[in-house]
Amino acid sequence: MSGHSRFLDDAAARGLRIEVAARGRARSLEEAAANLGIEPREIVKSLVVRHPDGSFLFALIPGDRQISWPKLRKLVGVNRLSMPAADVALEATGYERGTITPLGSTTAWPVYADASISGRISLGAGEHGRSAFVDAEDLLTTLGATVADISDPL
Repeated sequence: MSGHSRFLDDAAARGLRIEVAARGRARSLEEAAANLGIEPREIVKSLVVRHPDGSFLFALIPGDRQISWPKLRKLVGVNRLSMPAADVALEATGYERGTITPLGSTTAWPVYADASISGRISLGAGEHGRSAFVDAEDLLTTLGATVADISDPL
């Protein structure tokens, strides 16, 4: 089953109302936002993070911000977290970089979301060149996300 199909099936199973948009390939988050006619802050990056115990978690960060490693480490209660190599992220989620989303991940890793995420957002839809729009509150609720300040300005 394709990543996009897994994404759609999981969203439907959760009762999430999503709108998928073709945005074409983008070389940057800013280009993706322009293709969608939105601001970079409205795109939420789904980052896969390796936990010291060998498991993973998702960190959801607005496009105009970056992950704050000290804040996330404190929240998770560990002294080290890292970004895995692309092949490891693919193995952990079933998604290639640039398509990653917690929805439809082959493993339901814990989700940590930045507290600034709100309103109608765009996120990966499990396939290059596609994005999905969803209400942030609905998404974070259905994912059981831990919401906290885990980012810093770029």
